Amino acid sequence: MQYAQQAAFVLLAGFAIWLFTRNILRIRRNILLGKDENLGDNSSLRWKNMMLLAFGQKKMFRNPTVAIMHFIIYAGFIIINIEVLEIALDGMLGTHRLFLEPLGGFYTFVINFFEILALAVITVCVIFLLRRNVLKLKRFISRDLDGWPRSDANYILISEIILMTLFLTMNAADRNLQLQGSEHYKETGDFLISGILAPAFKHFSAGQLITIERTCWWIHIAGIFAFLNYLPYSKHLHILFAFPNAYYARLEPKGKMSNMENVQNEVKYMMQPELTPAGDAPVMKFGAKDITDLSWKNLLDAYSCTECGRCSAACPANSTGKLLSPRKIMMSTRDRAEEVGKNIDRNGSFVADGKTLLNDYITVEELRACTTCNACVEECPVSINPLEIILELRRSLIMEDSNAPQEWNVMFGNIENNFAPWKLSPDDRDKWAMEMENG
Repeated sequence: MQYAQQAAFVLLAGFAIWLFTRNILRIRRNILLGKDENLGDNSSLRWKNMMLLAFGQKKMFRNPTVAIMHFIIYAGFIIINIEVLEIALDGMLGTHRLFLEPLGGFYTFVINFFEILALAVITVCVIFLLRRNVLKLKRFISRDLDGWPRSDANYILISEIILMTLFLTMNAADRNLQLQGSEHYKETGDFLISGILAPAFKHFSAGQLITIERTCWWIHIAGIFAFLNYLPYSKHLHILFAFPNAYYARLEPKGKMSNMENVQNEVKYMMQPELTPAGDAPVMKFGAKDITDLSWKNLLDAYSCTECGRCSAACPANSTGKLLSPRKIMMSTRDRAEEVGKNIDRNGSFVADGKTLLNDYITVEELRACTTCNACVEECPVSINPLEIILELRRSLIMEDSNAPQEWNVMFGNIENNFAPWKLSPDDRDKWAMEMENG
């Protein structure tokens, strides 16, 4: 029987790890559909950004109460799952509490810490569920989250509560088996939280307690493996991707727009024809119409999005009722990347499906509402930049499709002819100063 359990555990773990690896490689392939871009400079500053923004959650602490609660869940995910190492080794070796004897009294301290953290995680998850579903904070009831995204957040919170409850229940049943002198259950003494729960199981027989303890053990580890493989389909992928996304964040000052090399070359070749490359030049493309026109960093941003809505809450266009939502921009980009990836999986290579990110996923109205104020970039806790995607799509809209409001076209014409947005010739610009002087 013991060998059968060990074999079942190894098969479960192997399948879960294989499936997770396959899904992560699929997402990596989708991200690399974007254009190449070198963001490997100044590694020391990048490591600092990653530690402060991803690990330390620096931006979250603008609201200390929410930041502390979020950090508890984050710490619970990272720290309590260290316990999975012992569970995994126990499962493979057929042992029970493998680390108890080597760690001695420190083992009790570690499990007590885990239990306190588990109780804190349960409490915070309940509070977050109430914030989303009872208090209904504005950024959590936005139309961006209609359907699956709203359910996704609730599923994760409920899963965390179940996993932590299983952990505490398993320890409580284990303690009663110790008190009954059951073979295989080593003496640990009472732990802080499960010790309070243990008396509720004191009237159970050894067989019933073993069933409870083993059931909790199996569901707990199976739940962790299931959670692992749920991540690639969930917004909670940011638990993993926040780190590379913060590392590869742009180091230029916020608000600096990338230069359009094609436009620069057009002007350069017009002014200096001798620099024009010989032969047929490739057709120039301006901006981005689909995900393959964006950079891989833009697509990494999309997959790293936490869907927290802080960007949309800070967006002045969104606040005044306009259609633009930076959160939705990121979600739509990720949806399109997933769609293109599935197309490649079906056909071996991408087969035109008659859709593009521009128009089919993100509308003209959304793009025109953006004021390029950078509020969304400033607010994002994991260094996501929706504005870059908006600008690239808008460049394509205007320079490829010649699709701009009449007011914009007037301004563009003035800049082209008068070198300024106003309909005044350069020669007339200083007239107001001359008139003041003469007056």
